[in-house]
Amino acid sequence: MVVAALVVALVAQLHDSSPQAGGPPAAPNQSPAPREHRDADTPAALAGPRQRANLPPCPAAGAGPGPEALRGITVECAADGSVVDVGRALAGHRVVLNLWAYWCGPCADELPAMAEYQRRVGPNVMVVTVHQDENETAALLRLAELGVRLPTLQDGRRRVAAALRVVNVMPATVVLRPDGSVAQVLPRPFANADEIAAAVGNDAG
Repeated sequence: MVVAALVVALVAQLHDSSPQAGGPPAAPNQSPAPREHRDADTPAALAGPRQRANLPPCPAAGAGPGPEALRGITVECAADGSVVDVGRALAGHRVVLNLWAYWCGPCADELPAMAEYQRRVGPNVMVVTVHQDENETAALLRLAELGVRLPTLQDGRRRVAAALRVVNVMPATVVLRPDGSVAQVLPRPFANADEIAAAVGNDAG
């Protein structure tokens, strides 16, 4: 009986002290905190994928205060790892924000349509993609595979979506007016540039 009691106590102690995914013990029913990107996504590790993706720079600070909900939110630019103040970067522009993740099939189908839409509308509208997963390497390789070259924000913590109150679905598109107000939130995939143009209409035109 004494041996049995000692075995039970030892098992309980090991269970209580075992780490979760290499980190501190997680609280019951609590998911790990989201991260901007994986530990493996160092600048050196990302250099090759960034070269393959060949993304354009993220937008610089525009004129005006920018979207109020996005003020003070900073993320990384997938093109070069620089810090982007999202509110300031989008200020004064008509913006189509496309929220996606590398593992999302409909997102992969939609991204080339977003690139084609950007080609059609030209500088009057700024299409910016927001990658919402911590695996930045996979995002860059996906964009390279698709041949999509759009300014891309790395937002593993989904701070942009949360600030704009976008439901947790992907893909989703948010249309912002030049004054920073939200014209539309479109939580749906688009098959082609014509569908995007019809949905966005004059809100970003």
